[in-house]
Order: sequence, then C-alpha cells, then structure tokens
Amino acid sequence: MSNIKEFMTQDHKECDEIFAQMEDAVASKSQDALSKFEAFGDSLTNHFKMEEMVLFPMFEQETGMTQGPTQVMVMEHEQMRELLSKMQKAVELNDNKRFFGLSETLMILMQQHNMKEEQMLYTMIQQHLGNDADHIISRMRSITR
Repeated sequence: MSNIKEFMTQDHKECDEIFAQMEDAVASKSQDALSKFEAFGDSLTNHFKMEEMVLFPMFEQETGMTQGPTQVMVMEHEQMRELLSKMQKAVELNDNKRFFGLSETLMILMQQHNMKEEQMLYTMIQQHLGNDADHIISRMRSITR
C-alpha cells in the first residue's frame, strides 16, 4: 500500500531540486534560465493541483473540515502563485536583483508551508484517507505532468 504523506513529501523534495536548478540558471545568466523557471513553475503548480483538485477536497469531505488547515494551505498557494508571477517578469527582464529578492521570499514561504504540511496536515490526511492511498495517489498522478 502507498503512503500519501511519503508521496507528497517526495514531491516537495523534487520541487526543491528544480528550484535550486532554476536559481543556478538565473545566477549564471544561462540561456535556459527562462526554461528552468518554467520547469519550476510547472512543478510547483502541479503540486498545488494535486492538493487542490484531489487531496484537499477528499480530506474535507471525509472530515467535514472545510475552513481548517486546507483553507490556510490554499491561501498560501495563492501567495506563492503571486510570487511566481512576479519572478517570471524579473526573469524575462533579466532583473536578477529583483528575481533573487522574490526567490528568497518564495523559498522561505515554501519551507514554512512544506513543514506545516509534512508535520501536520499530511499526517492527518494519511490517518483519515490512508486506506484509499493507492487510489488517491493514482488520481493525483493522473492530473500532473
């Protein structure tokens, strides 16, 4: 049987790796900086989709908690999407100073966000939905990448 918490935590790690590659490309003024940024944006956006379209609604339906932790996570997703939009403009303009200011903010927000999910929310989700983990992970995989 699969484990939702492990699956989602691994996806966080993959997003972090792509984030580091993006920062390296921008710092070195590489010609593929924009494509590395887009790869990171796609990875992060896909992670949000897995949560917002599959995981969170199933958890909310199972527990009845619609104004709880999932609501906070979705609000944080919106903050990160806004930062991504601003970062894209900075990459396109080759404004590394602005890019790295935004990138640092995003990194801190992602670290705090991921810690809350990994230490609390995913544990709660695994407890409530663990018996359906294989099905849930399959559904999440089907909407990404």
